[in-house]
Amino acid sequence: MPGNASGVTVPPPRLNEFKRFRRVFLGRGVVIFGLIVLLFFIIITIFAPVLAPYDPYEIDVGNALLQPSRQHLLGTDAVGRDILSRIIFGSRTSLFIGISVVAISTIVGVVLGITAGYYGGWVYTIIMRLIDAYMAFPMIILALMVSSLLGGGIKNVIIALTVAMMPGYARLICGQALHIKENDYILAERSFGASNFRIMFLHIVPNCFSPLIVMVTMMLGSVILAEAGLSFLGVGITPPTAAWGSMVNEGRPYLLTQPALSFAPGIAIMLVVFAFNMVGDGLRDALDPSLRGTL
Repeated sequence: MPGNASGVTVPPPRLNEFKRFRRVFLGRGVVIFGLIVLLFFIIITIFAPVLAPYDPYEIDVGNALLQPSRQHLLGTDAVGRDILSRIIFGSRTSLFIGISVVAISTIVGVVLGITAGYYGGWVYTIIMRLIDAYMAFPMIILALMVSSLLGGGIKNVIIALTVAMMPGYARLICGQALHIKENDYILAERSFGASNFRIMFLHIVPNCFSPLIVMVTMMLGSVILAEAGLSFLGVGITPPTAAWGSMVNEGRPYLLTQPALSFAPGIAIMLVVFAFNMVGDGLRDALDPSLRGTL
């Protein structure tokens, strides 16, 4: 430690944690770009009825497959619906499904993971072997299988994607719990007679927030991409609900004559997924314990 003129050792100045987080999180332009894109789509989602120039579900066969113009900036689809309006309303569908799936799968995964990690033994064996069986299937294949059994629609898509996403959260929290429960402050709580519920959800779970927040942010992009994939394959959102994935599929026969039908919703999917991944990457760097103490 550095000393002053009198030879007394002076401890290094304590760093402001929020300043460190902000400096690391906003230190890359790509993360700032991701935040701007997310803010843009959130505003579109909230004010969709005001921003959409036309009713996204109004059929006008007489104006079908119009090229982009002043009246229809991105043209119209095969039944005359305005593409821009459907993309704006499609953001509501994508973000609603993404947030719902991540929220439900996080809650279920945290409960299963903390239970397995804290109690161990046969509880750990049963829960984690079931999780391993789930994770043997690729996420999109598992979601496709469940969605095919349940049918299309927003509710069934949420159920299918929740089943597919939940194992990742359970394994993450279980691994964190196995490590945290051996810390001295957990042993002290147990010696004072604290209940298992209090130890699990007031001491262990809060200490898992950093990796959990990063995973939640990155999974939002994965869920939106998976929902678009299911809708593209015809087992996701059912017509006439505006959904980016189904719009890409509907525009596929007209790629050569009117590419905006598929390209416009495809670009929207790409931007949102990219933005969530970049923000998640920035959060990972900012919350990384190895970076603590640096400015």
